[in-house]
Amino acid sequence: MKVRVDPDACVGHGRCYVLAPDLFGEDENGHCVIEREAVPPGLEDAARTAVDNCPEGALALIDASA
Repeated sequence: MKVRVDPDACVGHGRCYVLAPDLFGEDENGHCVIEREAVPPGLEDAARTAVDNCPEGALALIDASA
């Protein structure tokens, strides 16, 4: 599983990096930065929670083989 961010959709609510700080960070404007594109074992639930809680729908999970 991998995570992706649409930088044009992200407005910097920060829920992603609060809910999954091992996967997401923030840039100087508070917008999402992917720290780990490939979700390591044990962080799948955190990745799903962050994606599900993005109010702008700027995050997505994709199959690692894609």
